Amino acid sequence: MDPKINKIVLKAQQSEITEYHIYLNLAKKIKDKHNRKILLRVAQDELKHYNFWKSVTKQELRPGQGMMYWYLFLATIFGLSFTLKLMEKGEDFSQRNYEKLMPHFPQVKQIQHDEHMHEEHILSLLNEDRIAYASSLVLGLNDALVELTGALAGLTLALGNSQLVALSGIVIGFAASLSMAASGYLSAKEENNQMKKPLKAAFYTGGAYVITVVLLVLPYFIFSNIYVSLAVMLGVALLVILGYTFYITTAKSLKFWRRFLEMALISLTVAVVSFGVGYLLRMFLGVEV
Repeated sequence: MDPKINKIVLKAQQSEITEYHIYLNLAKKIKDKHNRKILLRVAQDELKHYNFWKSVTKQELRPGQGMMYWYLFLATIFGLSFTLKLMEKGEDFSQRNYEKLMPHFPQVKQIQHDEHMHEEHILSLLNEDRIAYASSLVLGLNDALVELTGALAGLTLALGNSQLVALSGIVIGFAASLSMAASGYLSAKEENNQMKKPLKAAFYTGGAYVITVVLLVLPYFIFSNIYVSLAVMLGVALLVILGYTFYITTAKSLKFWRRFLEMALISLTVAVVSFGVGYLLRMFLGVEV
């Protein structure tokens, strides 16, 4: 066998056995019978592919431990749907390798078909709590980002003191988080969705709001310069938007850039307008803190 082809085959074989163990370990960790059945089915496909490549190379390979534990960690923190969709994105590289192997191994066509089925059909059937409550997360995050970036930017000029802005932000944020939790509860109740429990929706909405408030207010406790605090706060807001957008677009197979730019533009526009309002109030009212 050509050395270059042999190298690609060994990579494919290593990838299949690693993914087999990832899917198998994920299946052991979840309680949902529906999701477990899907994962075990995918795992068996990956093992079948591995055994085919083993018949070609005549070698027994061990799974990549680093990659395996990395995806298991992601599944624990970010959920099953996000992790599996991220794995499927990573398989774009494998598909390019399979194209190179196609002229040498006709069986590659069936392997590609199996991988396509995983992405288009099997993974789309996954039911997961965190994705079902995505709208509650969006409600909490969106409101926290828009309201708090605006409020903190306005208070920055109106008060001119980092500690006062931070304390004001916490008070506003805490009150708003309770209000948003109540909105999440009522919204879930109105939806009449059997997959969403109103109390859990309230927890997701309020929790997302509180976490965002803490992240946005933190720079005002760290930096004494009020304008440095403002700049860092806006940077943190963009990072929160970036992280959340990447998570939800990966988990739900959506377009990334449009959602990210839309959310970022809204938050930054509100912050700029509020900053201007704070400046005008301080100038016309003559308030000095």
